[in-house]
Amino acid sequence: MVQSLLALASTLVVIAFFLLGPSNWSRHRTWARAITCAFVAAVALRYLVWRFTETVLPYPNDGANFYWVWFVFIVEVLAFSEVVLFLVLMSRYVDRSTEADRLAREFFARSESDLPTVDVFIPTYNEPLDVLERTIVGALALDYPKDKLTVYVLDDGRREWLRTFCEGRGAIHVTRSDNAHAKAGNMNNGLAVSSGDFIAVFDADFVPYRNFLRRTLPFFSDETIGIVQTPQHFFNVDPVQSNLGLENIWPDEQRLFFDEIAPSRDGWDVSFCCGSCSIARRKAIDVIGGFPTESITEDLLTTLSMLNKGYKTRYLNERLSMGLAAENLAGYFVQRERWCQGGIQTLYLHNGPVRGLGLSLFQRVMFLPMSWLVQYLVRFSVLVVPIVYLWFGALPLYFTDVTDYVSNQVPVLVAYFLLMLWMTPTRYLPLVSTAVGTFATFRMLPTVLSSLVRPFGKPFKVTPKGSGNEASAFDAYTFNCIAGFIVVTAIGLLINIVPETAHTRGSFSTIAAFWSGINIVVLVIASLICFEKPRRLLQAFKLDEAVAVDGSAGRLVSLSLDKAVVAVPAEIRFKSTRVMLNLEGFAPLEADLRQVTQRRGDITRSGDMRRYYLHLHFDLHGFERDKMITKLYTGRYSRDIPDIDKVAVSVNLLLRAFGRTRTAS
Repeated sequence: MVQSLLALASTLVVIAFFLLGPSNWSRHRTWARAITCAFVAAVALRYLVWRFTETVLPYPNDGANFYWVWFVFIVEVLAFSEVVLFLVLMSRYVDRSTEADRLAREFFARSESDLPTVDVFIPTYNEPLDVLERTIVGALALDYPKDKLTVYVLDDGRREWLRTFCEGRGAIHVTRSDNAHAKAGNMNNGLAVSSGDFIAVFDADFVPYRNFLRRTLPFFSDETIGIVQTPQHFFNVDPVQSNLGLENIWPDEQRLFFDEIAPSRDGWDVSFCCGSCSIARRKAIDVIGGFPTESITEDLLTTLSMLNKGYKTRYLNERLSMGLAAENLAGYFVQRERWCQGGIQTLYLHNGPVRGLGLSLFQRVMFLPMSWLVQYLVRFSVLVVPIVYLWFGALPLYFTDVTDYVSNQVPVLVAYFLLMLWMTPTRYLPLVSTAVGTFATFRMLPTVLSSLVRPFGKPFKVTPKGSGNEASAFDAYTFNCIAGFIVVTAIGLLINIVPETAHTRGSFSTIAAFWSGINIVVLVIASLICFEKPRRLLQAFKLDEAVAVDGSAGRLVSLSLDKAVVAVPAEIRFKSTRVMLNLEGFAPLEADLRQVTQRRGDITRSGDMRRYYLHLHFDLHGFERDKMITKLYTGRYSRDIPDIDKVAVSVNLLLRAFGRTRTAS
């Protein structure tokens, strides 16, 4: 008993630190972050020293197992290096909103005639009109003097119907004779036909908020700023949210980066351009010779090229646009494989973190693609290590006693999880976050390896957008990989229960069994992501506004480009299914009443219904449709998930495992 308490002492110290310190500190204070990150780094260093001196060096050179022990340790060293870089990065916090307020007052105090000119680039290749129209209409609606703003639709698909649409709206349609250098080449062609002082870039599926330029342009008062990047937010659910049945209770996968990591990078002046939702100084682009074409991720390389010339990228963590997240797993992996390959490509380029001439040592280190290089190897190793032990009896370390293991490794895991829960409370849950990373491992690890061997072997590939996911689909490859690991791990556990077939001996068997059990749970959750759920492309925004239906007052609770849901008192009746919907700012809309529903929460204890929900469908065209796009997508509404309901997430995952879902409202 005493020995067990001593083994847990280090973990109790970690818990006590977080209870006495970070739980009482603001996570938005740099000093609080620095102290907490330093503490976690010290705990991790203590573990690594123990691993090396007590579990690696003492291991005898007994052949293959000796090399296995060293391989596992090297993987842990790589993981430790990535964690240390992450801790250094996250030890700072900066919020540029107050600075943006101050700079905006000064910047827009001048007369309109003195304001700089801005060109908006919308590069496109094969996106359909229902995707492009939102972006084009939103860009034209930007709150900026119209004689200072020009919208260019850079069409590498050379589509006549898009030219016609642009001419009808006042945007300039630009094409070229070939598609050389993909997106970067397309934007360089845009540079040749435009002349604005600043270039704002929005991918074909991202709609700028009306105040985008009002918030970002003032930062260019500092002549050393080359790019201002803003976060990417989404109006649809990504495939991870949907496939796990967590649409309204779990944030999209990119929130951790854009909401938490990117602001910290800005605190160290190592922000980078993410392509869409950014604005750049034309002078800085000209200095680096245009948008770089050497990498398939021209955005990251643009930042590095500018850093080599003394221009920084600034990050403003404000919601200033909305776009489409990858709509299915095919798009999800196309996107991430491109990011991964592009990040690794920078290692080989003259303007990258290794060979770039104008970078400091700190900048070089912080722009190394460590996360891409390390995370999937580590996740794969976490799955493999217990399997190798259960099947072959190969220990991953020189093992003495369970108490030593508990005393040294458990504090590291507890410290890291508590750090993430404190620093990113609305963006992280250990089990779910680990499962999502594990799911991606089986496709991303081969991409990492192939990119290291042949970094320029794959051409640029556009993320499919606008395709939606109208039918159920299934990622058989990833599911088979996951199922294989579950089966092999489970059989390994079973054969070691029977003494006659057991390959393991000693105390590490307990650790391996516990480790294997956690892996199986993580893999089961990851397997659920492989089953795609059908979903609509044009998802509605939830809101609460006064409207009238055929003169009867109601509350608008949901609105999209083609449908409204209106709550009305239960006693209201309508003479026809063809009704008139009155929205503020719009001419009366003729709509079809196709469905009437009620919700459980709207039934009183006596059983009387409080209100009905009218499902109204309409078809907008021309100016009225443009007005609706502007209303919905340019800043008034969002689909953000401000907090994580841990109980709801757990319940929905359990239901999803049995083929059911219950999405929270």
